Amino acid sequence: MYALKYVIAAAIVLAGFNQALAQNNTDTTKKLLLASANTHHELEYIIKDANVTFPDILHGNEGASVGYVSAFSNKRRDYLMNMRAKGKKLLPQVSDILKKYNLPQELGVLLLLESAGEANAVSKSGAVGYWQFMKEPAKEYGLKCVQKVSAREKKKMYHQNPKRAKAFFKALARQKDERKNFNKSTLAAAHYLYDRSVNFNNNWLLVVASYNCGVGNVWSAMEKSGMVNPTFWDVKKYLPAETQAYVMNFITLNVIFNNYDNFLNNNLSFIPLKIVVPDNTEFISAPEAE
Repeated sequence: MYALKYVIAAAIVLAGFNQALAQNNTDTTKKLLLASANTHHELEYIIKDANVTFPDILHGNEGASVGYVSAFSNKRRDYLMNMRAKGKKLLPQVSDILKKYNLPQELGVLLLLESAGEANAVSKSGAVGYWQFMKEPAKEYGLKCVQKVSAREKKKMYHQNPKRAKAFFKALARQKDERKNFNKSTLAAAHYLYDRSVNFNNNWLLVVASYNCGVGNVWSAMEKSGMVNPTFWDVKKYLPAETQAYVMNFITLNVIFNNYDNFLNNNLSFIPLKIVVPDNTEFISAPEAE
């Protein structure tokens, strides 16, 4: 009686073992098929074309500048948005004045590079106003400048003749520095840029470079290049580092403003992008044994 119970129990255990073994064999087959499918499956890609467009006056400079523009647009995003906001009011007015001298509107961003659109901007070198005119060029282009008197000179004048000094500084306070006058200073800047366009045969990047470092420095760089009609890229290494950056920033502001919606929406592509297509493949497993 007891022997029969042991035999039945053993049979049940053996049947369970065989069923488990069969189940394990089925799972292994599935895993092998999945592994095989994964091994031979190839990823698919689509190419997203670059969508950045350069303004007309900058055509031909894409290859030499696109890397700089891309890096600047990532690192200085807040600055670019701030300059765009300031430029929305001022740049259309600048453009109207530039047209009077048959100058491209892209030169308007120099106002932002020079002073960020601030009338009272003063540089370390003493340049003043919207377009950062130094005193001598300002006078040459018809702008009245207010005389600067140091604290030491002021003290000396009051010591020598208090009454005369008081009258002098009272009259000085009534004077207006026209470098801080938007219309007058912009007309002077347009006149200056027109003269430089004649000097450099409408090579706009050299014109921009000359606004930063002066005509003489650009001519010197052109001579050092040893070329008859050098471009900015030919003379770049002979220009001051500040001027090199100035011209590159001029390009950057114009390119970003020309593609502002895509920039604002983080949809600006400077080079073609390779994008992986999401994998929706459904793997087929081995059929269950009936």
